[in-house]
Amino acid sequence: IKVFNAGLETLAMSALGTAIAAVFGLLLALPASGRFGVLAKVATRGLLNLMRAIPELVWASMMLIAAGLGPFAGTIALAAHTTGVLGRLFAESFENLAPEVEQSLRLNGVSAWQRFLYASLPQALPQLLSYSLYRWENNIRAAAIMGVVGAGGLGQMLKYHLSLFHMPSAATIIIAMLMLDYSIVLVALV
Repeated sequence: IKVFNAGLETLAMSALGTAIAAVFGLLLALPASGRFGVLAKVATRGLLNLMRAIPELVWASMMLIAAGLGPFAGTIALAAHTTGVLGRLFAESFENLAPEVEQSLRLNGVSAWQRFLYASLPQALPQLLSYSLYRWENNIRAAAIMGVVGAGGLGQMLKYHLSLFHMPSAATIIIAMLMLDYSIVLVALV
């Protein structure tokens, strides 16, 4: 039952971290796509590049210092790195949209916010969801590994049992990690 609870904790860390990252990634993608001028685009892209350049384990180490041991630090670490990745992907999705729909709304006097809601977002939404689900799948693996540095979940249990040379328990945890990852891949295929 401890392995099951740790698996749920790992899954929750990855899901919440990805959800937070999707929201902040979308907010940062708007200026990064050039909607607010060149200066905002360059500054936001620089921030997104910095966020995604720092690996999840480094983010986790920094968050463990700031927030202490446990899944909260792991969730924030996943969210920070994934915000950089999703923000960049979302910005490129907005840049690659067909401009005709938004231009026709602009010519009819529709505000920028309404053009975004009724033209850009509906066109980009399938791709945004696809990127978010893909990053969630990656974050499940990352959440399991981040536990090794103390961020909770299956990884933390694995480190504990490996440090005490409890190999049967460690093997059970590794099997649980594989089953969790495999089940998410199956869900993604459906």
